Amino acid sequence: MTFWEQFLSWFGAPKISAEQIKDISENSPEIIMWAAPVMFFFVALEWYISYRQERHLYDKIETIGSILVGVGNVLIAFLMKIALLSLIILVYNIVPWRMYFAWWMFIPCYIIFDFFSYWAHRTSHQQRFWWATHVVHHSGENYNLTVSFRLSWVQHLKIVFFMPVAFLGFHPVIFFVVNQIAVLFQFWVHTEYIRKMPKFIEYIFATPSNHRVHHGSQEQYINKNYGATFIIWDRIFGTYQPEEETVIYGVTHNIVNKGNPLVINFHEFRDIWKDIRATSSWKMKFFYLFGDPIDVSKVKKSNGLPESSSPLNAPEQQHGHHHHHGHKHPHPEPVKELVETRQVVRK
Repeated sequence: MTFWEQFLSWFGAPKISAEQIKDISENSPEIIMWAAPVMFFFVALEWYISYRQERHLYDKIETIGSILVGVGNVLIAFLMKIALLSLIILVYNIVPWRMYFAWWMFIPCYIIFDFFSYWAHRTSHQQRFWWATHVVHHSGENYNLTVSFRLSWVQHLKIVFFMPVAFLGFHPVIFFVVNQIAVLFQFWVHTEYIRKMPKFIEYIFATPSNHRVHHGSQEQYINKNYGATFIIWDRIFGTYQPEEETVIYGVTHNIVNKGNPLVINFHEFRDIWKDIRATSSWKMKFFYLFGDPIDVSKVKKSNGLPESSSPLNAPEQQHGHHHHHGHKHPHPEPVKELVETRQVVRK
């Protein structure tokens, strides 16, 4: 058999009938559920070590909020499973180049999925509607393993970014497993305890060091390191930034009610709705819905309105991190608290 014949033999799989959807759903592994006990073990371990070392990496209320967001997410994912699989199967049945199921297909599917994940993530920082589905993940002011639980309850809307992967004809079970592994990969990068890894790993993968930069609210860290599994996309598209100075976490307008999962999930949507209703200009309505969150925040501030959340910390806050005097802070207490909790050894 020639290479070309071998290649073509991967395609032309039969369509999946409606009756098979239930079987496929039951046979699609719930990897995140299997991994949950392991994740909770490492959360407990990280909390215990940080507690013994008196490193203030965990805030009690914020941690409760993160866990409640995560539990809600698992329940929603469980309820959405059949609907999402049905959508992927629908696409699979439409395309004539359906691929047969083979576990090795996981590798090309994962790489392609991660490429689209980069663009989904980048869009989530550059358009306010999508930022509202993502700010959940950035509103934590402490950086620990529970931050990986902070995924929006409406994050399934982002399936639109991954439809090109489905249209390539990968088997729905492969797509489903890749999606779960991609989510799980995010767990270990949310820690202060893994410093720098060997250079070739730092060059290719989104390591804890690379991802800490992404969560940084200082000017040089804004909108950098979007890669979910592979950081190579950031190097290609010019958004890579190595970890240099100590990272300050959080967003411009940190939420007050840190333990309420409804507030954590929907505060930005509420702000968008308020902003849209407050203006009669259709241009401004569109801007408030799809504008860059940083631009929206600046426009609101210049108009004397309360700032909305954006990835950028106010310049005064950044100065406050370096110079502890001579600056008036718009939110002195949170800034002071942030600075104090970041005084950890970063050498």
